[in-house]
Amino acid sequence: MDNISALLGGFADVITPMNLLIALLGVIVGTAVGVLPGIGPAMTVALLLPLTYGLPVEQSLILFGGIFYGGMYGGSTTSILLNTPGESSSVVTALEGNKMAKTGRAAQALATSAIGSFVAGTIGTMLIVLVMPQVVDFAITLGSPEFLAIILVAFVGTAAILGSSRVRGFAALLMGIALGLVGTDFVTGQQRLTFGSPFLADNIDVVVIAVGIFAVGEALWVAAHLRRRAATVIPVGRPWLSRADWGRSWKPWLRGTALGFPFGAIPAGGAEIPTFMSYLAERRLSKHPEEFGKGAIEGVAGPEAANNASAAGTMVPLLALGLPTNATAAIIIAAFMSYGIEPGPLLLTKQPDLVWMLVASLFIGNFFLLVLNLPLAPTWAKLLRIPRPYLYAGILFFASMGAYAVQGQPFDLYVLLALGFVGFAMRRFGPPVLPLIVGAILGPLFERHLRRSLQQSGGDISGLVGGPVALVCYFIILGVLVWPLVARLRRGARGDDDDADDGGDDDTPSGPVSTSTIPNWG
Repeated sequence: MDNISALLGGFADVITPMNLLIALLGVIVGTAVGVLPGIGPAMTVALLLPLTYGLPVEQSLILFGGIFYGGMYGGSTTSILLNTPGESSSVVTALEGNKMAKTGRAAQALATSAIGSFVAGTIGTMLIVLVMPQVVDFAITLGSPEFLAIILVAFVGTAAILGSSRVRGFAALLMGIALGLVGTDFVTGQQRLTFGSPFLADNIDVVVIAVGIFAVGEALWVAAHLRRRAATVIPVGRPWLSRADWGRSWKPWLRGTALGFPFGAIPAGGAEIPTFMSYLAERRLSKHPEEFGKGAIEGVAGPEAANNASAAGTMVPLLALGLPTNATAAIIIAAFMSYGIEPGPLLLTKQPDLVWMLVASLFIGNFFLLVLNLPLAPTWAKLLRIPRPYLYAGILFFASMGAYAVQGQPFDLYVLLALGFVGFAMRRFGPPVLPLIVGAILGPLFERHLRRSLQQSGGDISGLVGGPVALVCYFIILGVLVWPLVARLRRGARGDDDDADDGGDDDTPSGPVSTSTIPNWG
């Protein structure tokens, strides 16, 4: 009941003309950037972060929350109408959504996507209200060894699960940690990794890292490729659902919500895994399996609900533990830090009004998104007709201006350009971006808890294992690292068994057969 009272207080704070205008602006911008491939909510929040220093912290966070939810909505529009996902989490939506559009059911696909996103976002945000305070109460009881283990789970999860290989994931993570440790040692006062430059003594601002990797790196990547032609938007009327469509959609909405929220709340969960799982579940449970691959409405309703529920789940570790589970959450944590607010378990205790205002604004932003997306979905898709040179020239301008505004030092522009080339190289050679950002943000926090744990134990390594929570975390890490090896050995053993079963009679020669003995029949 206390949670509901606090939430009502948050609504009272957020329902002012200016705050409502900020929330509306956030969802409009978020939807627009969700539509444009490559310009996701993480890049947008990173670009706007230095430009919002003049706003009160409450309004800045309301704006970022609206962009976050709006980006999840916008990606589905072009997935359905253009077969071009605006976000990686909307890839699954394109499988059935674009097939529906090509068969004249674009209106129904857009409607089930928008309404399902609203349902999942609302339920997910309500779960934040119910779950977050309990998570905070539990987190307050934890010490440095436990937080060290939780951060290690986030590190290993993002590095091992994302990307095409674990080597690339851990390489990106180590690069991020190295960037986060540039500056002055907070214990000894010695400079490290500064190469003798006084401009790096105060560390590299997270804003500069985020803007360089996301915005400049993406702009350089696009500039290195041929221009894309403007896509042809499938004409569509006003989105609507028939009674039969409602009947086929409401269960996938609920199942997608149930899948998406937990995955958003765990490190490296993200929205890609639950959206794919939701699609597979709906394909198995559907009463119309023959329609899958031809435009099944369940294949749009479930993944879109999972997508937005995952976005809501992301807010639990962000607000309760100060841990990001995706790139946008990492930038929002950087926003907290830029305002002098330390994210973590004490945030709800020290600044409860700020937290509950942000949660209330998510409800309001979710409603705005439904109202905007139903009538304006075809209009959003036309944003793809903006010429890419103009679009990314503007991004580079705002990126440079934002990086310079952080400290007013021209040196930051050189750092921004260098990080932009790093971002370009990561897109070229495959290391995932999120582990780098997570490493840069959590690296200093990891070092702080590591040193505190060792100080408490007098330097004994046993001090890193403080209690049951830390042990559970280390078992999770061990499982994540060892499971691929176990799975590979099991596949190898299964292959050997298959070979043994296929042995045939005793006259069959054993060992490899030389290809020279096989006749060439032309």
